[in-house]
Amino acid sequence: MDDFGCNEVHRLTRSNYPSKNAIALFTRRVALFIFPVIEGGDSEPPSSVELRAELTALLEPMKPRLQTAPSELADTFFLHLPGIRDLLCEDAAFIAANDPAATEIDEVVMAYPGFFAILVFRLANCLAALDVPLIPRIMTEYAHSLTGIDIHPKATIGRQFFIDHGTGIVIGETSVIGERVKLYQGVTIGALSVCKDMAATKRHPTIENDVIIYAGSTILGGNTTIGHDSIIGGNVWLTESVPPFSMVYHKHQMAVRERNPGQAGKQKES
Repeated sequence: MDDFGCNEVHRLTRSNYPSKNAIALFTRRVALFIFPVIEGGDSEPPSSVELRAELTALLEPMKPRLQTAPSELADTFFLHLPGIRDLLCEDAAFIAANDPAATEIDEVVMAYPGFFAILVFRLANCLAALDVPLIPRIMTEYAHSLTGIDIHPKATIGRQFFIDHGTGIVIGETSVIGERVKLYQGVTIGALSVCKDMAATKRHPTIENDVIIYAGSTILGGNTTIGHDSIIGGNVWLTESVPPFSMVYHKHQMAVRERNPGQAGKQKES
C-alpha cells in the first residue's frame, strides 16, 4: 500500500477524524436551528445545548490539531451564530427582492439551492476563521454535493449575496467578493494556476460591490479585480482587471437563413 505514496495518511486512524455523516447532519441541524422553516412543518428545531454538544463531539477527535479546547470553540461558534443569522436574513431578503420568480422570503429559504449554499458557507467560514481544520471543508462539500455550488470556506463574501440557479458555480479559497454581488449558473471565480507553491498567495479574483456576473463566465487570477457596479456578460473569459462601471461582453454575429423544405426532401431522395 505504501507504493501509493500515502504513508502519512496510513499513520492516522479513523479515530483521528470526525464522521462525515455526523458533520452533514450537524450542518442540517444548525440550518434548522437558524431557520426552523427550512425543513418544512414536520421537523423540530434542536436546542443550542444539543448543537454545542454535537459540535464539541465532532471537534474532540482532532483535539491535538486545535489551538483551543473543543468545548471553548463550540461556545465561540455559537456566540457568532446570531450575527451569521443576520447576514443570512439579509442574503435571503436580497435574493427575494431581486429574483422575479421569488414570491416570498420563505420560498428562498426552503427551496433555493443558492441560498442553502450561502448558508452553509457562512457557517463553515466562521469555523474556518476559528482555525478549525477539515470540518469547514466537509461542510461546504456537503452543500456542493446537494447544490452543485462549490464555495471554499475560506473565501471572503460580503453582505447581501445573490446566487441564482447556481449549478456549476466555483468560488476559490482566496476570492474576495463585495456586497450586493449577483452570480448566475456556471460562473467560476478561480486561479490562473494550480501550482502548489502558490498555496500561500492570493490566487483568486476580487469582485467589488454591486457586480453582476452572468452565466458561464470565468474570472481568473489573484491580481484580477472587477470594479464596482460592473456587469460581466455570459460566457466571458477574464484574466485582467476591469474598472468600475464596466460592461464586458462578447460581440458576435449569428447567421439565420431560411431552410428550403423542398431542397431537404431532394437531398433525402438522392
